[in-house]
Amino acid sequence: MSAGRRILSTYRLQLGPELTFEDAAAQAGHLARLGVSHLYLSPILQATAGSTHGYDVVDHSRLDEGLGGEAGFRRLVNAAHDAGLGLVVDVVPNHMATPVPVSLSEPLWSVLREGRASPYAHWFDIDWDALGGRVLWPVLGSSVEEAIAAAELTVDRIEGQDVVRYVDHVLPLSLGPDAGRMPLSSLLADQHYRLASWRDAATDLNYRRFFDVTSLIGVRVEDPSVFAATHRVVVDAVVSGDVDGLRIDHPDGLADPRGYLDRLAAATGGCWTVVEKILEGQERLPDDWACGGTTGYDALLRVGGLFVDPDGAEPLASLAEELLGEAQDPHAMTCVAKRHVVERVLPAEVSRLMRLVARLLPDDDQASLRRALEALLVSMDRYRAYVEPGGSMSPEAAEALDGAERRASSLVAPDDRGAVAVVAHLARGGWLPRATVGEEDAGREFVVRFQQTCGPVMAKAVEDTVFYRHVRLVGLNEVGGDPMRFGVAVPEFHAFAERVAADWPLTMTTLSTHDTKRSEDVRARLAVLSERPAEWSAWVREAWAMAAAHRDERVDPLTEYFLWQTLVGAWPISAERLVGYATKAVREAKLHTAWVDGDARYEAAVARFCTGIATDAEVTRHIEDWLAAGAPAIRANTLGQKVVQLLMPGVPDLYQGSDIVDLSLVDPDNRRPVDDDDRARRLERLDAGEPPRDLSDEKLLVTATALRLRRARPEVFAGAGAGYAPLATSSEHAVGFRRGSGGPDDVLVLATRGAGRLASRGGWSEAVVTLPAGSWRNLLSDNGVAGGSAMLRDVVPLDGLPVAILVRDDVRRTR
Repeated sequence: MSAGRRILSTYRLQLGPELTFEDAAAQAGHLARLGVSHLYLSPILQATAGSTHGYDVVDHSRLDEGLGGEAGFRRLVNAAHDAGLGLVVDVVPNHMATPVPVSLSEPLWSVLREGRASPYAHWFDIDWDALGGRVLWPVLGSSVEEAIAAAELTVDRIEGQDVVRYVDHVLPLSLGPDAGRMPLSSLLADQHYRLASWRDAATDLNYRRFFDVTSLIGVRVEDPSVFAATHRVVVDAVVSGDVDGLRIDHPDGLADPRGYLDRLAAATGGCWTVVEKILEGQERLPDDWACGGTTGYDALLRVGGLFVDPDGAEPLASLAEELLGEAQDPHAMTCVAKRHVVERVLPAEVSRLMRLVARLLPDDDQASLRRALEALLVSMDRYRAYVEPGGSMSPEAAEALDGAERRASSLVAPDDRGAVAVVAHLARGGWLPRATVGEEDAGREFVVRFQQTCGPVMAKAVEDTVFYRHVRLVGLNEVGGDPMRFGVAVPEFHAFAERVAADWPLTMTTLSTHDTKRSEDVRARLAVLSERPAEWSAWVREAWAMAAAHRDERVDPLTEYFLWQTLVGAWPISAERLVGYATKAVREAKLHTAWVDGDARYEAAVARFCTGIATDAEVTRHIEDWLAAGAPAIRANTLGQKVVQLLMPGVPDLYQGSDIVDLSLVDPDNRRPVDDDDRARRLERLDAGEPPRDLSDEKLLVTATALRLRRARPEVFAGAGAGYAPLATSSEHAVGFRRGSGGPDDVLVLATRGAGRLASRGGWSEAVVTLPAGSWRNLLSDNGVAGGSAMLRDVVPLDGLPVAILVRDDVRRTR
């Protein structure tokens, strides 16, 4: 990694119309006082006007004018540097927007006007042969013929160029005969693009897109000239010292993730880079990638899992089965959802793969091969197996594809099993050694395109479908998570942390991101259900009865149970927020409605139900009674997962607002403005020595103490002496570890888990933790404790803070 400001921790700022470069600059002082080392910015290049996220880039050559442009970014850089902070920037290499009007994107305008002859034609991942040298442009609300008949399509002239207009769309007309002399239908038929209904995208689209988002077109950064053009501004910012690190969005969408990271490292001098890689199960990041690690979903899974009681799995499953009238099997649900995605959501992507198969196997049964291909996509258990065309295949990639082939063979009829073996052979690159020149091109492309299609199938089926259907404990339905993985044992967590310390010490860790389905604090509350399943069962039955007046026959039990968990997780929540979230949730679930051709009456019934229960005084009291009864366990989970994440191996990231209790749900709910003044006042009170007033103050105390300690002792957390060792305890309710290598700057961390169950058992009793020799002081309480066998009730008392950060007693506090 290149030299620069050492990245010890990051604070994610979600830039947009309500949080510009200038607004971010105004936060620099407070965030420096909080203790972070770097501001971590969402994408900064020119996006579509009013973008609330920045992942819809339209112009890579300039900074976003809506955020403040070059001048605003310069002020942010100066403010951050003056405060002692560096910057990390989110980069979107996989795709860019198809803006309205398309003239906002010079490369796309050129491609639509000149087709394959455009100097930008190589920028985009377009299968030109599929439509006879044209690119599908599905922006119409009807067919071309219907749009012409309704006079919705008109020819105009702008700045000396002939164009065609459709509502807000303005599209170029290629050079040729005067537009005024031709019938409109003939004129459109003569273009390098084919106008079509937006519905045609699902089956006929011939450019690669981001998942199923047709308005985001795939960019070919594997081409060195495209990489250089799309990364110049970001690379220059790194080389100049304005930016110290990069976060790479969706690397699995790229043709060659490893090659991309190598090129990026060469261009930036090896700056700190993390990748948004979703690791499934025991999958590990390829160890030859030129990066510091992932964006932290693997850590989120393990840290959060520490505070989920595995004994609650069966009772909660039984409750869900009782309420729904049927048992839920996540594996079967995933298979069904993937089938839906490959057949209904991504058939255009499957068809593109089949065109390659037809080139390689023109005489084989194409229908059978398609069934086999679909089954193989359904059977992949991860976002991608990293196979390089013509190159060697890692044992991990081979194992992933072998497993997918076995599962796919069980999904198809016996007559199609041979086709499964053939398609799996193609996916491994097995065709290449005996291919002709033309076949070799098709074979190489199939290897790449198959891998690029696996990710969208996983994401749309699991994250965006099953996670809105499975209701045993909705807090487990998280990005990178697995609803079947109910809790993480302490030894398992320690093994993970030791592996991170050894292999990826500079990986990012996180608990909340702009993409998480629920904030960390919502999940901390929901984890309490696993500790109190009997009490929860009784509570939810009462809630069900209370809601009778607000329910009509259209509100199904699955949705209702999903919403009751949401309510206790996010309370207090307004009816407006709950309705907005519920509408998104039921559309994503795709059981009774959908984003396209949804059931308006069903959605209205759900909205009425949400409004009713969110404003019902009796229901409100019932929710608040539950939260009050579970408050000690909620507190322990909230503070415990935070202290573990901030001080475990890796570079901790805080999503905006998560330094105090934040009860946000999935986007756009988690993009709501953050009250920075409130956070600043809270920190000032704590720094003045005032004791915490509430859980938010306590979380801020833990956060600031941990971040400042990381900054004061960088070698303990990110240097050669950044060791990790478990602390032995005699209770399953404690997790502890040491950072450092046995020196005077070592730090000890302890957290309470299963606090509700612990309290019901009478507390810590004689349970102990074994501390290194010497005298230690808790930075959070200023209490001292001697090394050796220490009573847990003295270190993390049930009537005090349930977490501890211990340093040698002769070292001054960092607060």
